[in-house]
Amino acid sequence: MFKSLKDIVRKSSIHVCIVNCGGCNGCDVELVALYSPRYDIEQYGIYIHNNPREADVILVTGAVTEQWVDKIKRIYIKAPEPKIVLCVGNCPISGDVFNQEGGTVHAPVSDFIPVAAEVSGCPPRPSEILNAVLTIVPNAIASRGREKK
Repeated sequence: MFKSLKDIVRKSSIHVCIVNCGGCNGCDVELVALYSPRYDIEQYGIYIHNNPREADVILVTGAVTEQWVDKIKRIYIKAPEPKIVLCVGNCPISGDVFNQEGGTVHAPVSDFIPVAAEVSGCPPRPSEILNAVLTIVPNAIASRGREKK
């Protein structure tokens, strides 16, 4: 009973787990701006969690450093189906300025886990991040409801 009630409530909201794999934190500043009255992500039913087991979306920022290669895989495994990964910024997509020859940056993230969408930019605008979440996630959540029947 509890699990089905939880599923009913969660159909109307999007839960995001932000994972910063290293970098300059420029994208994280833009994510914080989403909480401001200008964007107010909670009006769309988007909530930030630190627990990947509760997340509908894993939002990856920063270049994947040596320490994060195994960690990002474990976080992905912990997330419930459908596993939706959104890369924000140039770092998780290409490594950007951190991807130097002989360095310890491993890009792109899609080499380690499947990525549903990417928002490029250094850093991308908050409106672009919000648009990506609102475009991709509802369809995936709706398909999750159809798969259970």
